[in-house]
Amino acid sequence: MNLDKLMKTPKGYLLAILIGLTLVASLRPQDHIGLLNAGIAVITALAIDGIVAKLYKNKKKFSDGGMITALIIANVLSNTTPWYIIVATTAVALLSKHIIKSGRKPIFNPAAFGLLFAIYIFSTGQSWWGSLALLPTWLILIMIVPGIFISIKVNKFPQVASFLGMYFVLMLIMAVFHLGLPYDTPADALRIPFVNSAIYLAFFMLTDPPTTPSTYPKQIVFGSLVAIVGSIIFANYGGLAYLLIGLLAGNLVNFTFMRARQKKMSEVVIEH
Repeated sequence: MNLDKLMKTPKGYLLAILIGLTLVASLRPQDHIGLLNAGIAVITALAIDGIVAKLYKNKKKFSDGGMITALIIANVLSNTTPWYIIVATTAVALLSKHIIKSGRKPIFNPAAFGLLFAIYIFSTGQSWWGSLALLPTWLILIMIVPGIFISIKVNKFPQVASFLGMYFVLMLIMAVFHLGLPYDTPADALRIPFVNSAIYLAFFMLTDPPTTPSTYPKQIVFGSLVAIVGSIIFANYGGLAYLLIGLLAGNLVNFTFMRARQKKMSEVVIEH
């Protein structure tokens, strides 16, 4: 696929949005190194997908999906993350896409898988700086407006809306009744940077077509499930991994139901 054709596809739009967010987020002098980290992640992703393409004799030379995964990883990891951990995190994310799959589709969101791996193996800091959390509050619109656009383009808006609606309602209820931890409280989840992180995940990770359902009713269930699991994790453990755990749990449930449906359909075919 040439660049002109790519930029007219949903993947092309998402890639352009993520590049734009990375550039805006790096306007802070402290975040200039974020561009370097993004470059390291992108080179790693292109190299891995290039090797896999050669092994499988795939004619596609440019890995747009690999670039998207790499930019998300770079946007989430702290700018102080050593380069070799960025390489390792990106490598794990891309390899999960090629190894943990059903047919040609990955089971888990690659970026979320790699980032959660990095938290538990490398104890990485995750600032979600690409969500513009460290910039003036009004700049969140630069993320929200393109986010709505891309969620509509990939036909995932009900999924995004159900996630954000359930997430904020649950956090509000827990905050009102003083549930959760004495630190990283549900009330904190309604403030920056937690809000930015949730919105970033909703628009740019939750909308991944291969790892999420296609029909609207299932999307609503999926988005709500991710929010419920994530909120429960947050209430008990705090931190930022709860968003990733919620998404990966949703991916697993989606895969389980998809496999069950395929099995049922195959049994019907055999009976006939």
